[in-house]
Amino acid sequence: MDLELQGKTAIVTGGASNIGKAITEGFVAEGANVVIADVDEKQGERVAQELCKIRPNAAFFVRTDVGDAADTEKMAQAALESYGQIDILVNNAGWTANALFMDKPYSDFEREIAINLWGPINGIRAVAPSMISRSYGKIITIGSDAGRVGEYNEAVYGACKGGIITLSKALAREFGRHKLNVNVVCPGLTLPEETQDAGDNSLWHADSPQAKIFCDDEVLKKVVRRYPLRRCGVPKDIVPMVLFLSSDTTSYITGQCISISGGYAM
Repeated sequence: MDLELQGKTAIVTGGASNIGKAITEGFVAEGANVVIADVDEKQGERVAQELCKIRPNAAFFVRTDVGDAADTEKMAQAALESYGQIDILVNNAGWTANALFMDKPYSDFEREIAINLWGPINGIRAVAPSMISRSYGKIITIGSDAGRVGEYNEAVYGACKGGIITLSKALAREFGRHKLNVNVVCPGLTLPEETQDAGDNSLWHADSPQAKIFCDDEVLKKVVRRYPLRRCGVPKDIVPMVLFLSSDTTSYITGQCISISGGYAM
C-alpha cells in the first residue's frame, strides 16, 4: 500500500534512539522529511546523517528538551523554516525508572511528568497553530500499555501515559473541526535490536539501570510469559501503525488508542 507520505514533514521527538529511531527511518523510507527532536546530540546527529545518505536533506536534528515549552517551540519553528510545513507530529520521547512508588525519589517523578506528560502537551501546543491554519495535521503520541493497565513499578509513568490517552481523546474532539487526527499508539516492553539503536542518553542504553534489568535472561523470560505472543517488542513492530496513522488512508480515524504489544493489553 502506498501511504502517500512523499514530501510530508514529520517531527519525531525522542527520534534518536530505539522506537523513535525506527520511526524516523520508516518515514524516510516512505519519502517523508523528518525532524529529529532529542536531547542526545551525538546520537541525533549520527541518525540524521545516516538518513541523509538515503536521501539528501531527508532529515535534520534539533536538540530539544520536550519538557521545556520554549525549547519545543523553537524546534517547531526550525521545522517550519526548513521544510515550510509540519504535517505530522509523533510524540515519542519517554522516560521511566522502574521502582516501587515509595522507593522512588521525587526527582524521578518530576522527570517522568516532564518528559511523558508535559512533553506531548508542549509538542502539540507548538505544532497545532500551523496545522490548524492549514486544516491538516496528524498527531500520534506513543503511549504505553502501562497507561491502560496500571503497571507494577510504574505508577507515575503509567499515570502520565494514561493522561496522554485522555488528552488525545479530548483534543481529537477539539481539533476535529480543523481536520486534525489525534491518536495514541501503546507499545508494551520494546527493546532495541542493536547497540547503536540506543544513544548514551537513552533509557535503553546498555549501561542504563533499566536496560540491565530487562536484559537479564531470567527476568526477560518471566516478563514475556505475560505476553500472549511470548516475546517482547522490537522497534520495527511499532513503525507500521505509526506510518498508517500518519497517512491520509486513516483520515477517518481519530481519538483512538491502539496497543501494539503482543496482546499484553486487550
